[in-house]
Amino acid sequence: MQQLNAKLAPAPSRPVRVLQFGEGNFLRAFCDWMIDIANEKTDFNGSIVLVKCIPFGKLFPAFREQDFRYTVMLRGLVDGKPVEQSRVVTSVSDVVDTYEDYAHYADYAKCDTLRYIISNTTEAGIVLDESDRFDLCPPNTYPGKLTKFLYERAEHFNYAADKGLVILPVELIDDNGIELRRCVKALAKCWNLGERFEAWLDEACVFTSTLVDRIVTGYPRGEDQAIWDKLGYEDHILVTAEPFGLWVIESAKDLSAELPLPACGLPVVYTDNQKPYKQRKVRILNGAHTSFVPMAFQCGHDIVLQAMNDDLIRNYMQKTLYDEVIPTLTLPKEDLTAFAEAVTGRFANPFIKHQLLAICLNCVSKWRARCLPSLLGYVEKFGRLPEHLAFSLAAMMSLYRGGTLGEDGKLHCTRAGQPYELQDDQPVLKFFAETSGQTAAEQARAFLSCADFFGQDLTQIPGLEAYVAAALSDILEKGMNAVVRERFAV
Repeated sequence: MQQLNAKLAPAPSRPVRVLQFGEGNFLRAFCDWMIDIANEKTDFNGSIVLVKCIPFGKLFPAFREQDFRYTVMLRGLVDGKPVEQSRVVTSVSDVVDTYEDYAHYADYAKCDTLRYIISNTTEAGIVLDESDRFDLCPPNTYPGKLTKFLYERAEHFNYAADKGLVILPVELIDDNGIELRRCVKALAKCWNLGERFEAWLDEACVFTSTLVDRIVTGYPRGEDQAIWDKLGYEDHILVTAEPFGLWVIESAKDLSAELPLPACGLPVVYTDNQKPYKQRKVRILNGAHTSFVPMAFQCGHDIVLQAMNDDLIRNYMQKTLYDEVIPTLTLPKEDLTAFAEAVTGRFANPFIKHQLLAICLNCVSKWRARCLPSLLGYVEKFGRLPEHLAFSLAAMMSLYRGGTLGEDGKLHCTRAGQPYELQDDQPVLKFFAETSGQTAAEQARAFLSCADFFGQDLTQIPGLEAYVAAALSDILEKGMNAVVRERFAV
């Protein structure tokens, strides 16, 4: 069988318009996939250069062997029906390693057609390190690499206003563009790059803050041969993902004309305020995970798909979202309901095997960020407890209860006699290890009153302590399955 290459998937030569820091699965199945569609459906006419910005890993030979072609396969449920869509992405024109070929990388700062920088360097990538050095080739950090790249571009083009770049970070941190700009500006001062460069950053460059959403499952190990047979060619950098996608781009400048992604029917939103969309994602998608997963795991399920096939758990999740979370949010109800419906379909995707215990990582801090705002908002709006969200606290406590803290820093617990491990902040694990002998009421009071865990004393919320204590007592006495059926069966 022939390997994917330019002969199998020819494409016109296009000017370089995008430099992308990161070559991982997410960017290739999300941003690069979108740009490829824009090339097909609009006059965007741009190619992408992938930049490897870490000193380890050897993925680039596979790109060159396939003439920078690769397949994106989207698999999942759309309107309740299974779909499978494949697209060969032909918009990548080069790959460059900042450590092995710095000169090649630096030359792109002088590229006349370059307009966009995309990055996904993980949450740890956008960090200010004032010990980073301008004279390094390349500097150690992503902000350092970007600052030096922008400075060399400004110098080469004599600070021309039309040679500024649009920066599109997709790292999963709040206000990622604002934080990246702060790092770049700080390094410009630290490295004494001059007021003219700082002014060019402000006036010619656009730092956007973005929110992205798509589950990317990566290379389909174990399925690759069957997929190649279906496609009719081998693709060793094939990437699979779900059909759902969302890219919210916050910018003071309207980018819709020059980067016409929405015009292609792509799920891209340009806005001057991404916060309502962030709130929607965190409270509905992430909040759903965090609120039902501890309960679902204790009901005997191991992956999200199994839980969604349990009518009782599926109904519990939907009641949480529609009755308790959505009423506390600010976007139009139709928008929120449509997003919640999409979340249900995404959780039921038969191609994704998402482990429940993986979602339980750092569960307490996740509950504080994702579920507590909804609980507080509901109490403030309606003057009563949201029962499903309140129960999720008891379910989370019972998940941790009875475990012993091991030398490996994990909490070792059992479910139906079988061991499982939990990872969380050490104070959380230590708390549950030390209070496992307390009564449900004693442990609930100690847990809910811990401001270090929740940022406030939750026992001050009328009725919450009594509800959680009673629910936890029931779970310990009767088991999770029985309690969920008693309390939430329709």
